[in-house]
Amino acid sequence: MAKRFEEILDGCKQIVQDTNLSSVSDWKGARKSKKAIGCFPVYTPEEVIHAAGMLPVGLLGGGAIEIDYADSRIQSFVCSIARSTLELGLKGRLNILDGVVFPSICDVARNLAGIWRRNFPTMFVEYVHFPQNITSAHAVEYLVSELLKLKTGLERMSGKKISNDDIANSIKIYNENRALVSKLYQLRTKKPWAISTSELYTIIRTGRFIPKEKHSIILQSVLDAIEKRERKQRDSLRVIIEGSFCEQPPIELLETIEEAGCYIIDDDLSLSSRWYEEPIQLNGNPLESLAYAYVHNAIKSSVRHNHTKPRDIVLVEKFRELKADGVIFCSAKFCDPALFDFVLMKNTLEREGIPYISFEFEEKMSAFDNVRTQIETFVESIMFFA
Repeated sequence: MAKRFEEILDGCKQIVQDTNLSSVSDWKGARKSKKAIGCFPVYTPEEVIHAAGMLPVGLLGGGAIEIDYADSRIQSFVCSIARSTLELGLKGRLNILDGVVFPSICDVARNLAGIWRRNFPTMFVEYVHFPQNITSAHAVEYLVSELLKLKTGLERMSGKKISNDDIANSIKIYNENRALVSKLYQLRTKKPWAISTSELYTIIRTGRFIPKEKHSIILQSVLDAIEKRERKQRDSLRVIIEGSFCEQPPIELLETIEEAGCYIIDDDLSLSSRWYEEPIQLNGNPLESLAYAYVHNAIKSSVRHNHTKPRDIVLVEKFRELKADGVIFCSAKFCDPALFDFVLMKNTLEREGIPYISFEFEEKMSAFDNVRTQIETFVESIMFFA
């Protein structure tokens, strides 16, 4: 019997809100000698980890966890996802993991990888250097060497060779998952009243803690269940959220934005679950296919420089295409890439006459009245004075 949407959502909430990673423990408990690898956002190549027979686990910070130890190892003025993730490790909350992979998205991620090696010497730690000049003729070749380094490290840890067929199969599984995520996003853009962004985000975030095969089943169930869901359309603004590509805002913040009169029709949340603009085409060496996809087809963000088209132009084009009413810059505090991008983008939006508003957040943020007031004022200014 098909599950109701609310029943599926409740199951996803249990997984997402479980800070003890019970779903990971259950997965490992049912499989002898299997390993789980933590994946720091944004562009961690999970397919290689999956191909090794391991479970990629999203490292998305510790939420409202109290920082007791991390500030003695890392600066207190860096993004909270780095500090709280380190705090989780130092408090033993990530002992279920056998390793951690960090992508080269910023200086903080780079430093955190080194700090992790020093504080957890028995844990597998890998730092993947992504090419910075993606227009270089050697970008794909360079990234293949980095993926090969990760593959070799995982083989050494597991004692199992990872074949090209293993990687190709994992790519197919992830392609299927991303296709289902894309369908949900398209549905939300077309009918934002059918599924709220806070609900969509919870469902997609679930895939950071369970096997992608299982998550794909959940996504298909959600798509089926939404068809039977009856929700009334509200008179709300259609807005785009920018700046939340790495550290994720509290779910209550997303709910506040929606309750204040906005339909979020596009966002950069959970990029780790959908960071290719089209399916990865398998052609020969699967590591080359992965590298080619990153260089040529990865979703643009503040931590992936795009030489061919500036991100402010991409944002304006998206705004026009989606028939949006405004842009909300929702950036993590101390996130230099997002805040640097904001200056460029806001200048372009002002020149184009596109309404926008901006504010910063932290994981442990618990008071949202000020944000609600800002959003309500923003909504009224567009609805009644634009």
